[in-house]
Formats: sequence, C-alpha cells, structure tokens
Amino acid sequence: MTPRYFTDAYCKELTTTITSVKDGRFVTLADTIFYPHGGGQPHDTGTITTDDATAYPVIFVRKSDDTISHEVDPQSRPPLTAGQSVTCHLDWQRRHILMRMHTASHILSALILRETGALITGNQLGEDKTRIDFSIDQFNRNLLNSFEHKTNAIIGKDLPVEITFTTRETLEQDPRLVRLAKGFPEHIKEVRIVAIGQGDDQVDVQADGGTHVRSTREVGAIRIIDLQNKGKDRRRIYFELKDLSSDASRHLSAGE
Repeated sequence: MTPRYFTDAYCKELTTTITSVKDGRFVTLADTIFYPHGGGQPHDTGTITTDDATAYPVIFVRKSDDTISHEVDPQSRPPLTAGQSVTCHLDWQRRHILMRMHTASHILSALILRETGALITGNQLGEDKTRIDFSIDQFNRNLLNSFEHKTNAIIGKDLPVEITFTTRETLEQDPRLVRLAKGFPEHIKEVRIVAIGQGDDQVDVQADGGTHVRSTREVGAIRIIDLQNKGKDRRRIYFELKDLSSDASRHLSAGE
C-alpha cells in the first residue's frame, strides 16, 4: 500500500476500511492519511470515526516494515473490528505547521550545504521549533543572520514544491539526492523525490518521505533562534516560524 499522505499531503479526510485490530487499540487500515513517526517528523493526530459517529482519538502512529499502526484511545467506546468502514479526520492545523516546518528545513539545509558543504546528521520537526544538526566543526554565529535572510528571500519567491518518484538505482547514481550524512536507508526501493523550484530557480532536490507544502509562500518566514555546539563535527540550529513565535506580534507590528 502506498498511503495517501505519501502522494497527497492535503487530504484531510479519508473513508477507508479497518484491516486489523490488536489489543483493542492498535488499528491498521486499507489506506491512511496519518503520517507515522519517523525521519524527524512527528506522527499525525486526529480521529478515526465509525459510521455511527463514534470518534476514536489517534494518539500515536508508527510504521514497522510496510505496516502502519494507528494507536487509538478506546476508553468508554465500543471495540473496533476488522472490516469496519471508518473515516479518518486529520488534525490539519498541526499537520500544516509541520509541513511548513519541513519545507523550511529543506531550504535552510540546502543553503547551508551550498555555502559550507555541511550534511545533515540529525533533525526533529516541531510545532514550536525545529532543530537541524550539521556535520561541520565550525559555525560562525555571524552567518546565522545571513542564513535566515537568504532562506526567507527564497521562501518569498513562491516556488513550487513538487513530488516525484524514482528507483533505488537512480538514487545511487545521483548522490546529490541524499542529504543525510549516514546515507539513505537500504530497505527503501521506491524513492520519493521532493524538489523545491524549477530550472534555474531550483533550490533543492532530495529523497524524502515526509509531508510538504505545495509552494514556498505557505511557509511564511522563519527565524533562527539558537545555535549549539553538540561536539566534534556537530552543530545544531534551531528555528521557528515567525508568525507562530511567542513575540510574533511585536515583530509583525514593527513591519517584519
């Protein structure tokens, strides 16, 4: 199964069928819009609702091999059963924030790769802030304002974000598609490619399995809020979305 979120990150509601239920709370579906925890992106939340309008909160989503398991809260609700028709409802506000964060992280990391050669050694998207770890020994703090300004300038160009698919063989022949210092997971054979911009305006193209916005303008703007030294050849950057920051109103009123 190729899950719906993999090809359509904007699908907020989906009617599907339960294929299995374990221990009354771990549910697999014929198709899903819920992204599972992994790759630095948190799992989605929302509800799975039966035909009689009973809603089961989705509290965790995990993927093991090719199986996506949705952990629901069954408290005081009738047990779910295989074969039931259900409708998935996504917590869209949370998902869209993570999509904005994810696309922003690609732009920022592509810029840093171009200017320093640093690869990504770790990352974690968040609703409040996102971190990216880079394989670099020195990071001049004076560069942070430049990285932030250039990233926001790219975001402001309203570039398209496009999803395509390719083979493992193609990936191995084009090393620029892999931005992780540890390489690309061996078990993945069908590779999803995320490209930001086209032609001379292309900013980034890489293998990636997460959810993204359709256009850079949806990101808004970012603010780099911290730089940390995490040891040899490892520097960590934190950034936030300007319109969601605790002092967003102050900056917006100042004309930013």
